[in-house]
Amino acid sequence: MQYVVITYLCLAILLYLLLGGADFGAGIMELFTRSKNRRAARQTMSHAIGPIWEANHMWLIIAVVILFVGFPRIYSVMSVYLHIPLLVMLLGIIARGTAFVFRHYDAVKDQMQVLYNRIFALSSAITPFFLGVIAASVLAGYINPAATDFLAAYVYSWLHWFAVAVGIFTVALCGYLASVYSIGETTNEEDKRYFIRKTRTMTLIAFAAGGLVFLAAKVENIPLWQWIFGNVVGTVAVVLATLSLGVLAYAINQGQTILPRLMAGFQVTMILLAISYQHFPDFIVLQHAPNLSLLNDQAPQATMNALGWALLLGSIFILPALYYLYYSFQHEAEEKAETASV
Repeated sequence: MQYVVITYLCLAILLYLLLGGADFGAGIMELFTRSKNRRAARQTMSHAIGPIWEANHMWLIIAVVILFVGFPRIYSVMSVYLHIPLLVMLLGIIARGTAFVFRHYDAVKDQMQVLYNRIFALSSAITPFFLGVIAASVLAGYINPAATDFLAAYVYSWLHWFAVAVGIFTVALCGYLASVYSIGETTNEEDKRYFIRKTRTMTLIAFAAGGLVFLAAKVENIPLWQWIFGNVVGTVAVVLATLSLGVLAYAINQGQTILPRLMAGFQVTMILLAISYQHFPDFIVLQHAPNLSLLNDQAPQATMNALGWALLLGSIFILPALYYLYYSFQHEAEEKAETASV
């Protein structure tokens, strides 16, 4: 049952990045969109993320619950030594959700809408940035359980160039996902061409941010190149992610909507696989201490069994409900579009 729990943990993290990442990306793109295009872009991206934005954080909650129940030592180390970036990330999630609700459902349309828009856009960039910082920190080996002062224990564990670079890369990936997902939500050719251009721009930005990650890793003496290309799985994952860019470009040129989204999700999945495969089953790389492992640092077997069955049975109820949620939002949007056209 331990592998069932580990599988659900990995899937929850992946789905949060693919779905929640595209959600964050909508705000990131809004942040870097010219004023004359901002309204149309905002409407298109709001339609795209509307069906899923309320449910996206469910994947984060599932991952947190799995760590708390199934891997308490890993959870406690992250909560203690990375509590600052975790707090900023959670505040960003709260600010973003609050701004999204108020700017859409506020009964009074006034200058406060400008404030809501700014909070939404800024928190959309801040949140995935610190998500990337946290991800980099658990692998960089800067967390020192033997630290005796505040800065060494709670600041230098995450405040370094590699974590900053990964944070920027995560923001770029979120913007890239949102740009690809938004192509299929456009209602006219002009908007579609706009988001295609945005996709090309975000692709270049993501490549540049990826290069920045390798540069930061070299500066910090982190063997990132060895992590990725030191095994067959990582190398193949990178090759497949690169080749899929051609498939994505072809699908966009052919006017397809589903295949580009699948290819964008596939690319991000391959990137995560390439980075994480070398470390499995280690989840946190510690400084001057044994790494924390998903196989060696588990809760008692009885707890893992109960958690595994809870996840399996919970999927029976959650997955159909998610599908119905998505269907309901899409059906409502289609009815509004038909009404407007009449």
